[in-house]
Amino acid sequence: MVLGEVRAWLARPDNDFSWSSFLDADAALVEIDGLTAVVRAEGRVPFSLSVLFAPTGPIQEVALSSGWGEEFLTLAARFDDASGAGG
Repeated sequence: MVLGEVRAWLARPDNDFSWSSFLDADAALVEIDGLTAVVRAEGRVPFSLSVLFAPTGPIQEVALSSGWGEEFLTLAARFDDASGAGG
């Protein structure tokens, strides 16, 4: 599942959260976990989850600052496909 994979990337100890809206890794994980719970319980993708995956969104900011920008692009494309946001 894409959300589990992005959670693993966000949990990496060497991530830089300074350019994202996340305070730190713990805050990012709490937010991802809460949104993942909504997806599982309700079967819908909350708008705020789409915002996290958006270009220049918080996850991409962490990814670019932390050296996994290419991996993020792959995850974001998979998220878009799974959520129907890919067009």
